[in-house]
Amino acid sequence: MTTLRLAIVGAGPAGIYAADILLKAEKHFDVSIDLFEQLPAPYGLVRYGVAPDHPRIKGIITALREVLDSGRIRIFGNVLYGRDISLDDLKKHYNAVIFSTGAIRDADLDIPGIDLPGSYGAADFVSWFDGHPDVPREWPLDAKEIAVIGNGNVALDVARMLAKHPEDLLPTEIPANVYEGLKASPVTDVHVFGRRGPMQVKFTPLELRELGELRDVDMIVHDEDFDYDEASKAAIAGNKQVMVIDKVLTQWRTRETGAASRRLHLHFYAKPLEVTGDGKVEGFRFERTEPDAEGGVRGTGEIREIPIQAIYRAVGYFGSPLDGIPFDERRGVIPNREGQVLTDSDEPMNGVYATGWIKRGPVGLIGHTKSDAMETIRNLVNGEASWWTPASPDEQSVLDLLESRGVKYTDLDGWHRLDQHELALGEPEGRVRIKVVPREDMVLVSRGE
Repeated sequence: MTTLRLAIVGAGPAGIYAADILLKAEKHFDVSIDLFEQLPAPYGLVRYGVAPDHPRIKGIITALREVLDSGRIRIFGNVLYGRDISLDDLKKHYNAVIFSTGAIRDADLDIPGIDLPGSYGAADFVSWFDGHPDVPREWPLDAKEIAVIGNGNVALDVARMLAKHPEDLLPTEIPANVYEGLKASPVTDVHVFGRRGPMQVKFTPLELRELGELRDVDMIVHDEDFDYDEASKAAIAGNKQVMVIDKVLTQWRTRETGAASRRLHLHFYAKPLEVTGDGKVEGFRFERTEPDAEGGVRGTGEIREIPIQAIYRAVGYFGSPLDGIPFDERRGVIPNREGQVLTDSDEPMNGVYATGWIKRGPVGLIGHTKSDAMETIRNLVNGEASWWTPASPDEQSVLDLLESRGVKYTDLDGWHRLDQHELALGEPEGRVRIKVVPREDMVLVSRGE
């Protein structure tokens, strides 16, 4: 029987789901899968893109762990595609490759002043507070008044982490350096800005509700944002999630405020115009918008400005190009047709597939990632005629290749060692875990060195 030797580059949810779906699919060939991950630990944005006070969302790791622990997939961590292993290497050892490298860069916000000192990307901040090994250990937290631009869950994560009292994060897996940094923050006010109205937000109700549960933080909303147009009324009547969001915000409008030491302000109908300041961030200027009766908004010409000393843009994630693989610079994705990568001339690229955010862009929740992977796997299984014919398909040859290059890769046993080590670090302090942050320490623990 034919054996499909498959490489998957990226061991986040998209890559792991693709492996699981392929192993369970009806097919007329055997399957051998190797997962390559640039970080020493798996799980991608579930480990490094979800705020530490979200244990419910992190519960998805349990399902991903079961796939890895099935014993039917090999994982090679601390292996960077384009440096440690190339497309030519993959062609030599595999029949096909699926890229599931995600989108980890911040999308741009093209307004004057956005590059002033004190202006940050939300993705970088999330990586910092999640203990990502490749970002600096320190983060400048010296602002009393902060703006967060965006109306999605990442914007809420950033705002919550900035406004929350850090001692309330101690039961979580927050790294020690992050706790110390947040503890020194003088923040009093965090302002979240969205261009559209409160019934057009991209938050999930759960995220929004959690925001209002912060200890010693007043939730500030403004009555002028709640004169609903017909489209907003229809959204409330026809969509359960929107109805819940309306209930949460309505309840906040009736709360007593003024007693808390910190405030979290939600501003709707606010179009970003400019970050102002002389050599550093000092203010944020925006235009008041209004519904345009067609589902969008239009400017009113009313310009407002608030004083801030830091600003975070949370306007989306963006993919990164990969060596030897076509890339759409405008959308930040690998061009593809139902998961099969397309060349610059729009022809299918033999043996090369994509799934997850690098395939479709950073939209949708974890559930979308599963259906996305199913489409890619269906095309892979049906595309046997376009697979590569590897010169060295045996499993040992990949180990030999990495070792010949001196790559200090980590494997599944190594991840179990690191996982147990982090859990043990947290136990004496009554915490879920304490993450090992430096990459070299992660590798040493994983390799038992």
